[in-house]
Amino acid sequence: MFGFFDSPERKMRENAANWLQFADKIHHYQRDKLTAAQAQELRQKTDDLRLRLKQRADAGRLKQGIEVLEGVLRQVGGAFYPKSAVVENVEFFLMALIIVLGIRTYFLQPFKIPTNSMWPSYYGMTPQVFKQRADEPGVLSMAARFMAFLARPHRLDAPASGEVLVPIGGAENRGLVHCRIVDGHSWLIFPTKFREYTLLVGDEPVAVRVPMDFDFDWLIADAFFSRGESYSRETFLSEINRKIGAGDVEIHVVDGETLRCIRTGRRVEAGERVLAFDVLAGDLLVVDRLSYHFVRPQVGDGFVFHTRNIPGIGEDQYYVKRLVGRPGDTLEIKNYRLYRDDQPITGATAFEKNARREGDYAGYRNIGGLASGQTMTVPPHSFLALGDNSASSADGRYWGFVPEKEVVGRPLFIYYPFTRRWGLAR
Repeated sequence: MFGFFDSPERKMRENAANWLQFADKIHHYQRDKLTAAQAQELRQKTDDLRLRLKQRADAGRLKQGIEVLEGVLRQVGGAFYPKSAVVENVEFFLMALIIVLGIRTYFLQPFKIPTNSMWPSYYGMTPQVFKQRADEPGVLSMAARFMAFLARPHRLDAPASGEVLVPIGGAENRGLVHCRIVDGHSWLIFPTKFREYTLLVGDEPVAVRVPMDFDFDWLIADAFFSRGESYSRETFLSEINRKIGAGDVEIHVVDGETLRCIRTGRRVEAGERVLAFDVLAGDLLVVDRLSYHFVRPQVGDGFVFHTRNIPGIGEDQYYVKRLVGRPGDTLEIKNYRLYRDDQPITGATAFEKNARREGDYAGYRNIGGLASGQTMTVPPHSFLALGDNSASSADGRYWGFVPEKEVVGRPLFIYYPFTRRWGLAR
């Protein structure tokens, strides 16, 4: 039974039908350009193959008719036939690109978490510090870590002997540690900008470049000031202020600026490792762009939106936060807990963990539009979005509300890196 359906005669009949369809297409598109003799020959060979097909000729006679018709098509097909392999491949990739763009525009979109405003629900770029030379990964381990986590190694050696100093302040900082913005290339090809941080060993500078959104304060806190606790910007700021108050600083000129440099208490010899760390990639998400066309965003959803029409941001980017308020809702923060319409907010595990200050969730902070005693009421056709990492999140407390038309979708799946967070997004 199966042999009948897969027989050479059946396959050749299908092949002949396809060639007849193609011949009709050539005749339709080329008839104004064909001479009378060419048009007559094309009709004759097409009619001959059609008759053989109608008379249920065997595979040999059908193949003969196809070969004759193909010879005519090669002469009269113009731009439609014959097609080179290059043209066919280009058409294939163009069609694949159209399909991919359609899926990305209307259904699913990949999205990279750049910062840690949603940490620990979603990770942006994070540092992994190696405090001992023996802890640093070898070549094979670095390759494996790059494949699994897109881990990029950075190693700084001392240009001289002396104490490691950390310059604080400056005009272009992302956080507390001094930096400057420089031009460079990502993947050695694409022009981009980096933040360049300069530490001092005695009076000698040693610099490192990292991506613009990387939290260098986190790195410095872990490398020089951590006492084993999880990173907190507030704790780091408190430690820096304590050192400044105690006079545990030196004044140096760094990149043309006179800056206070915090003593770390760590002394190194020339050639010794000053700092060793990997930059681990942020979570890569698949974003569901479809469902919000049919259902309204819900409080507690992870929430991806475009920033182009949010005046307080001033950048054309995609952001991810957590939706905390819909039109008409009034929000307030009291005692690290977020309230919606005078009731403790519900709808996401992160809300409860922040309220209890559980684990790495440090609670919601009174600042900006939600400073102590202040409320924010969401206007029509808008939403309010906050980060789960409230102490380190530039969110709606600073720049206000997300216009309804800028909503993109909700995080659906963390597909990279391959960590315990891999899987359905929270």
